[in-house]
Amino acid sequence: MSSKDEKNLEQVIDKIAKMDEPRRSIMQRVHDVIVAAAPALKPRIWYGMPAYAESASTPALVTLRNDERMNLAITEKAGFRPAGGADAALMPAAWYFETVDADTEKRIAEIVRSVIG
Repeated sequence: MSSKDEKNLEQVIDKIAKMDEPRRSIMQRVHDVIVAAAPALKPRIWYGMPAYAESASTPALVTLRNDERMNLAITEKAGFRPAGGADAALMPAAWYFETVDADTEKRIAEIVRSVIG
């Protein structure tokens, strides 16, 4: 890991650490899931949010938001796939969550893996 990547990771960890509980623990768990699911993605801060990109100098593909609700989002820089079925013309891009259980972790990992191909 380059020193830039290490600095960016530290900034993401610091951003999460400054969140109030129970969100801090939830966001840390989601961060851990993302890093495990897509170790090639590099954590960084993107528009003030924890985010994950292919490199320190490329746009973020996935972001974590801690607003009124926590969410995992795919940015417009990621390759989108239509949802299919009744939602064929829609492209899912954000998922809100309040807690994270094993099923949610699995789905987050699937979403993140779909972003990197």
